[in-house]
Amino acid sequence: MNKIALITGITGQDGSYLAEFLLKKNYKIYGIVRRNSTVFNYKNIDHIKNELNLRYGDLTESSSLFSVISEIINDNKELSVFEIYNLGAQSHVKISFEIPEYTTNVDATGTLKLLDCIKNLSENIRNKIRFYQASTSEMYGAVLEVPQKETTPFNPQSPYACAKVYSHFLVKNYREGYNLFACSGILFNHESQRRGDNFVTKKVINYVKSIKNKDSLEIDNNIKPLKMGNINSKRDWGHAKDYINGMWLMLQQDNPDDYVLAMGQTTTVRDFINISFLKIGIKLKWEGEGVDEKGYDEKTNTVLVEINKKYFRPCEVELLIGDSSKARNKLGWKPEYDTLDKLIDDMLDY
Repeated sequence: MNKIALITGITGQDGSYLAEFLLKKNYKIYGIVRRNSTVFNYKNIDHIKNELNLRYGDLTESSSLFSVISEIINDNKELSVFEIYNLGAQSHVKISFEIPEYTTNVDATGTLKLLDCIKNLSENIRNKIRFYQASTSEMYGAVLEVPQKETTPFNPQSPYACAKVYSHFLVKNYREGYNLFACSGILFNHESQRRGDNFVTKKVINYVKSIKNKDSLEIDNNIKPLKMGNINSKRDWGHAKDYINGMWLMLQQDNPDDYVLAMGQTTTVRDFINISFLKIGIKLKWEGEGVDEKGYDEKTNTVLVEINKKYFRPCEVELLIGDSSKARNKLGWKPEYDTLDKLIDDMLDY
């Protein structure tokens, strides 16, 4: 069986893990990278780069997407399976408030361009294509149901979430209107060593690792505290490797459908910070309220965490916790990193 996969966002956390996963299953893998990507952006796939077929393209350019898809089809006349994973996005929620138009062009209109490319292919080729859309728990926003599942109404609280809601319903529309095999995975927060440095979990982990490398907190007066935003928000955190497996399982089913992937556990950002520091033997004590709250090393009284209002979102999402019963029962999805402790251990061991 000639199995082909195209991954947008292949240089990111999810794209790189997915590429590794599919290589082990003997897929021929194509990846779309933006022309302004630098050597640094390739670090997640550097070890497998020679096994991939990378092509320049952009989710904001219909012609580039059509060109890449056409090339893949023309170069693989005997393809029997063609899976397209749309993981490319401007995925930072806070940044989406700063660049809402770009976020919309990539995360919403980009999905439309891909789906339209597929719709306009010959029926013979179209029937071999299976499309995966990266939806997100951020679509639930100010949640209307606890826990959140596939039938929970969306209530987005950011330009990023709004763009993703558009894409989510667009996938459903093209699936029903044009009989495309198109699925959306509503993935709750998933982290790893490859998470971007400006995401909250990686920001915490990087800081904890930097503290671990210092000889003594008692004699170091030059420690700059970790700056955080809303540390009372609650999130459902899992490992990216487990969620990659779930994406693939969705495209192996007889019929397309949408699925929630989540751990079913919710933890505050504060507790994520506390657990991470405990891993290196530091117990934090918290004093103050609101933006004046600080986290101190209990032994040395060194200030290690401060609140900075610049990291608050204009609209906050206070609680996310997913119900992944459908994926576990229908797909047989079972995460290996089944506790937050295992996730943090893995992120620290880098």
